[in-house]
Amino acid sequence: MEQPVTIGRATRSSSGPAPEAVDALVGEALTARVSLDEHGVVTGWNAGAEELLGYPAGQMTGRRTADLLAEPIPLRGGMPALAGLPRWNGDVALRHRDGRTLTVRILAHHRPSGSGAPAWLIVSALPGPGPGTGLEEELVAWSFAQSPCCAMALYDTRLRLRRANADMERATALTEGEMRGLRVSEIIDDDSGARAERGMARVLTTGEPQYEENFLRAPGELHEHAWSVFMSALRDGRDVIRGVCLAAHDMTEQFWARKRLQLIAEAGRRIGTTLDVTRTAQELADVTVPELADFVSVDLLATLEDLPEPPGRTVPAEGPLLLRRTALRSRIPGAPEAVVAAGAVDAYPAGSAPYESLRTGRPVLHAPDDPAFAAWLARDAARSARYRAFGVHSVMSVPLVARGTTLGVAYFVRHRNTEVFRHDDLVLAGELTARAAVSIDNARRYTRERATAVTLQRSLLPQRLPRQAAVEVASRYLPAGGHAGVGGDWFDVIPLSGARVALVVGDVVGHGLHASATMGRLRTAVRTLADIDLPCDELLTHLDDLVARLNTEDEGGETGGPAPPPAFAGAPDPAAKTSADVGATCLYAVYDPVSRRCCFSAAGHPRPAVVRPDGTVDLIALATGPPLGVGGLPYEATQVELPEGSLLALYTNGLIETGDHDLDAGADRLRRALARPAASLDALCDAVLADLLPPRPADDVALLLARTRALHDDRVATWSVPFDPSAVAQARKDVVAQLERWGLSDAVFVTELVASELVTNAIRHAEPPVRLRLIHDTSLICEVSDGGSTAPHLRRARSYDEGGRGLLLVAQLTERWGTRQSATGKTIWAEQPLTHT
Repeated sequence: MEQPVTIGRATRSSSGPAPEAVDALVGEALTARVSLDEHGVVTGWNAGAEELLGYPAGQMTGRRTADLLAEPIPLRGGMPALAGLPRWNGDVALRHRDGRTLTVRILAHHRPSGSGAPAWLIVSALPGPGPGTGLEEELVAWSFAQSPCCAMALYDTRLRLRRANADMERATALTEGEMRGLRVSEIIDDDSGARAERGMARVLTTGEPQYEENFLRAPGELHEHAWSVFMSALRDGRDVIRGVCLAAHDMTEQFWARKRLQLIAEAGRRIGTTLDVTRTAQELADVTVPELADFVSVDLLATLEDLPEPPGRTVPAEGPLLLRRTALRSRIPGAPEAVVAAGAVDAYPAGSAPYESLRTGRPVLHAPDDPAFAAWLARDAARSARYRAFGVHSVMSVPLVARGTTLGVAYFVRHRNTEVFRHDDLVLAGELTARAAVSIDNARRYTRERATAVTLQRSLLPQRLPRQAAVEVASRYLPAGGHAGVGGDWFDVIPLSGARVALVVGDVVGHGLHASATMGRLRTAVRTLADIDLPCDELLTHLDDLVARLNTEDEGGETGGPAPPPAFAGAPDPAAKTSADVGATCLYAVYDPVSRRCCFSAAGHPRPAVVRPDGTVDLIALATGPPLGVGGLPYEATQVELPEGSLLALYTNGLIETGDHDLDAGADRLRRALARPAASLDALCDAVLADLLPPRPADDVALLLARTRALHDDRVATWSVPFDPSAVAQARKDVVAQLERWGLSDAVFVTELVASELVTNAIRHAEPPVRLRLIHDTSLICEVSDGGSTAPHLRRARSYDEGGRGLLLVAQLTERWGTRQSATGKTIWAEQPLTHT
């Protein structure tokens, strides 16, 4: 009878018992072991081989194995041909030392060359009954009852339990005797038991194995276990199903590891979808409830918007710490367990959970009975009452830190989930919060940069439109609401000489501070070029040259300086430009209320719309040139006569080009919106934006509406002056008489002197024809036109000079003066304010 062997508790020793001890334990002589080289020569012969064939080791070492064969078989290298296989097994007839022939079943292993071991190892169990006869049945019974691999149970064809091993008893907290004769749905009284029973019924019906994943918490256990359940049929010798075997493997750790990975993947997909701080904080709370916690709040520093760059210390040394409840989520609708409402600011003293978490910069686990945590709750009666009311038993506070900047803290609470937070939960919360912190920091930086860009953009736009009589105007600027940021859209109204007015709308390609700054430079350039009264097409040509030079500077062609890095992770690189990113578009129009004609010139810009007094709406057909900065093609001017009371609409492409329709469809919608009656131009601006734009437009929008006025003949007087010095006296008389008719006797002295000087200069230094014009607008304008192309220049006359004082006198007596060129000559004008009109 084989003696039982007692082995101590298993250990993780990497060495284990010595080989000799193992051989003594397993009885090495119970197996015949022979080793051979590649030629079939014996290199090893143990005691079992000697007992099997009767040859001692000393007699067999160095002999060929072929000498032992009682019957010839195909050999290769002294062994049966194996066709390159690493193992061979079969029956071989061998010759015993006493002459008997023995049929022996052998197993031959071929070792690879270079392994340092014999080429062949041949083993064969000794024939005849061994020790422990009948032990097999006992081993089978013991292996079922004591199997450490899984929980097992055997059921008959009525699905009544007949046998259960020790692991199944532990899983159900019942003994085999207490479960025998019961169905699985009676042993486990929940949905998992019913599902397992349905699976076993399918096994009985189809004979096919079944697999399910179930969850079970045994009585007295704190944690729920995940089980991988296999069910298979038990058949007799005639292949008849006689029962069902249920084997359940505890895969709790693997299951929760998989759930954590899924939650991390879900967080990567759902957190940070926008560049909005509040929305991102709420996404963190939404992802983690109820998968990780029953209640989550995300509290950010109340001074988050004012954090310095680079950030300094954000946690006060002695408290209190001011946090704003930015987001919260509860598995109970309405979040009744929240002590602080969303949007409210609360003060957390030193020693409180959020304060300590931010002070140390590490996530911390808390339980209500922890001394420090309990001391904090004792000082906060409202919070302590809520914790008791909802049965809060486990809390985690995790700091929100990104790029060395402390942003706030995320607070995770469990009260419905009976499992307490463990270290794995803390690690998971830290991973999720770190991801959210980067997104919140991106949103914070983006919000700050966007606010700066919006402020810069609005400061560079007209703060109030200038007072002029040519047109009635209203305007709107709407920054983009998407991730692209503020763009470079702008508009302007520029009073010009002769009561004219320039209307400008432009759009710098790109977004952000760079686009806003470029827009400011272009707007200043347009005002400067407009001040010297350049024609529309020439102004755009000069502006095109300026944009080309600006692009050269931005690319380092002149300055050579590197572009600044992006402000935050994921931001577009401002230095990364393509050909489509270079340039700007612009529409420049000059309206003359005297002639009621408007000159347009466009550089890659959408066509303006005009609403005529009869209500018809059209897009003005313009010869559109290339965008500014492209160069190579000329710009053309288009003259259009506009009836008094016409409405001009100048805009950027963001108004008519959106994601759901193209430019043509947007232009049709604009025409319909402009055709609707409105109480005022301001009301019409609002109506147009409401009709054409979504709540958060993807691009900036600039809109400028101008209703034309006209200066009629009773406000304009024109005379042709003979090219003769004697005509100056008559010109003075005509001016005095006209001012008397207008009731502007107070302006007679200055205007008579200005007209006399300008007409005299034209006759002396220019060419005919000479024309004198007075315009009675919000100011009094005196103009003298001639056929010469040489512009006068203001200079200081020397003591004995007979001339050179005329323009200086005009400049001193009037508010402003200037010169503008025309196709037939030039015009010198002077403007003086009126005390009344």
